Amino acid sequence: MKLLSSLLFAASLALLPATQALAEKPAESVQTKIQKVSINKATVEQLSQLPGIGKSKAQAIVEHRKNQGPFKSVKQLKEVKGIGDKLFAKIEGKISL
Repeated sequence: MKLLSSLLFAASLALLPATQALAEKPAESVQTKIQKVSINKATVEQLSQLPGIGKSKAQAIVEHRKNQGPFKSVKQLKEVKGIGDKLFAKIEGKISL
């Protein structure tokens, strides 16, 4: 019995570095795991988390959506006042319908 306990203990020690390596695996790309923000469903708070979008631009997006109906393409976001080509290029990969 003592031999069995010793073997189990030795086996667990042998596996320890492998489990630590898995636990210490760098956040491979937290960015890829973050879901895109839906411009048709997001709240002002959610939209304002996008780079370059503050509360007023987020509110303008919500107002545009309310008045014009849902966006039919993400490029249609450029119709919102204050969202030009440069800002759109910054957020294009982070938004969806």
